[in-house]
Order: sequence, then structure tokens, then C-alpha cells
Amino acid sequence: MNAIKETNFNLPRQTAFYRGKVRDVYTIADTYLAMVATDRISAFDVVLPRAIPYKGQVLNQIAAKFLKATEDIVPNWVETIPDPNVTIGKMCVPFKVEMVIRGYLAGHAWREYQAGKRVLCGEPLPEGLKENDKLPQPIITPTTKAAVGHDEDISRDAILGQGIVSEADYLQLEQYTKALYARGTEMAAERGLILVDTKYEFGKFGDKIYLIDEIHTPDSSRYFYAADYDALQAAGEPQRQLSKEFVRKWLIDNGFQGKDGQSVPEMDDDLVRSISERYIELYEHIVGEPFERAEDQSHLLQRVEKNIHQALAQLGD
Repeated sequence: MNAIKETNFNLPRQTAFYRGKVRDVYTIADTYLAMVATDRISAFDVVLPRAIPYKGQVLNQIAAKFLKATEDIVPNWVETIPDPNVTIGKMCVPFKVEMVIRGYLAGHAWREYQAGKRVLCGEPLPEGLKENDKLPQPIITPTTKAAVGHDEDISRDAILGQGIVSEADYLQLEQYTKALYARGTEMAAERGLILVDTKYEFGKFGDKIYLIDEIHTPDSSRYFYAADYDALQAAGEPQRQLSKEFVRKWLIDNGFQGKDGQSVPEMDDDLVRSISERYIELYEHIVGEPFERAEDQSHLLQRVEKNIHQALAQLGD
């Protein structure tokens, strides 16, 4: 049951540190980011009390696979992956929008549609759609990147009008987003999956745009099983999802949705073990390869720190 809940390294040439919900991010010489995918798990904007063994490795290695498979479309931030839980890459200046793209009416988009909206982030939606229906064509529904609180939907016109992103850069982001989603859709289909919706983040290093963060993971994307899709839609039944939705369902069933006054239910060892196994199943289904558990699980922090040190020594200044 060993897992990485947090790291507190003192790395060579370290100039900053940031702890997100899942990742611990070390800035190196104001040039590189050493990003540790911990085993923390969040839901409803709350970090849960128990870390999940191998979860960080699962997310880091899925992202690594898809970043490698899309580098012919757009360059990405990755320099090296020295440890199953670590990616080191260029310190890009991120754009202050996330590029969300949707091929199906699911999740947030469906909730907005159900509430009567027929325009989402400036994109018109046809009448008569049901939850999880395929859209006539994929739509881009950007969100702001909030420093505090929740991200908010925003339209292309608002992004350009407020000068959040220049027109030339935004047109490039749209082109990259559509091409990445098309590639992700193809790769999902090879695994018997549908890539329902996903998000991409981009940044600049110098004057060049790079794809940053993770892509096509169960934490950043929604997948359906292709074999059941048509029958379930015809019957008006919920789609089978490949995501961390099962964790949210357990929390809801135990009286927690992140609302004021609610307490996170106790997570016992059996539950933690079952979530870990589920993440490994997600990996094997999405990637199509057996998951190889990282060695030195009993000395996790020492392994991770040692591998980062060695990688930084090779990168130099």
C-alpha cells in the first residue's frame, strides 16, 4: 500500500515549487519543470485523504504515450521521463485558456443543454439531442484557467476581445486542438473506445507554441466503450464510461459531493486497493499493453528523488 502522497525535495538549481491537486511541480533554473505525478486523488475539487498506489504512474505513462504519438502534430514540452512518476520538460508560459473539445453531448455540455442553452461557448447546438448523442461535428468549448475557484466557460470572441490570446496564436491553438482530437479518436477506436471529450493545454517557450501537461488520460478525458454505444443510446440508457467516475459515484453513495458541511467518507485499505486496481485496468485498456508496476515501491521517494537528480545532471543548465 505504499504510495506517494507528497514530495518535499530540495533539487539542484531549484527556483520555485508548486503543489497542485495531483502534481508536485519543481521549477529548475527558471528553464525546466520537474513534474511529479503523485498518487493523490481528487474529486469534486477536493483532495481525498488516502493516496492510491500506482495512480501517478498510470497517469504519467498514459500521458507520455500520447504525447509521443502526437509530436508530429505539435511539439510538446517533454525533455525526459526519468522515472515512472516524473516528467521533466520545458518551462513554458501557459496560455490562460484550456482548449476543451467535445464530440458528444456529455457531462457539462449536456447539463447546459438540459438547462435550455443552445449555444455553448459561442458554438450553436441543434435541437432534439439526447444525453451522450454524437454532435454533428466536434466543437471547441474553451474555459478560463482560474487561479482561484472554478474554471469558467468562455467563447472564442471573448478570448480575442479581451486579449487573453492573440488572434494568430488562437487560430493555431484551434488547429492543434482539432488535429489532436482526431488523432486521439483514431487511437481510441483501435482500442474499442470512443474519445468523448478532452482538454488540451498549451504554452509558449520563446515564440513557439508547445503542448503541455497531460493528454488523453482518464483524469483529463472521457471515454465510452464503442461496442455498447449504439444499443445504449437507442435504449436511452447511460453509457459505460472509462474514467474516474467510479470514484465520484462511491463518494456520492457515501454522502459526499464536496458541498459545505460534508465530510469525506473513510477510505479503508480494501477501497484504496480496489481504486488502484481500477486505474491499472484503465491503463491497460487505453494503452493496450500490460501495466508494469514500478520497482522500489518500498523506497518510493528515494527512487523518485534519485532519478530526478540524475536527469537534471544530464540536462545541465
